[in-house]
Amino acid sequence: MSEKFYKIAAFEYLADTVIIKGKLESEGIEVFLKDENTVNSDPLISNAIGGIKLLVLTEDKDKALEIYNEIRSYAVDDNGKHLVCPICKAEKLEGYYSEKGIFYRLFPFFEKRKFRCFNCNAVS
Repeated sequence: MSEKFYKIAAFEYLADTVIIKGKLESEGIEVFLKDENTVNSDPLISNAIGGIKLLVLTEDKDKALEIYNEIRSYAVDDNGKHLVCPICKAEKLEGYYSEKGIFYRLFPFFEKRKFRCFNCNAVS
């Protein structure tokens, strides 16, 4: 029997997944971490493989997304203030990598830092 999964998010390091995984599990949602051991073995390849993927069963998707959106942390500037979307002015931005081409996947630090708004989905 094959179960279907839904990717809630991807994280660069395992430590970033621990709080969210714990919260989802405390709410009765089964959580799976894809590529966890690979990134633990060699953290430098995290961006090349797309990070650690936090997966839930498709049937738990809506509840898991609701919980994740309540506790997720959004991007802040050097002074600790939330970054603001230039389009809709929302303060719900998160780091974004375009993943265009193998070069930027292997060397993401060469790509200019971008952010995606969870309100209007704009990338800036």
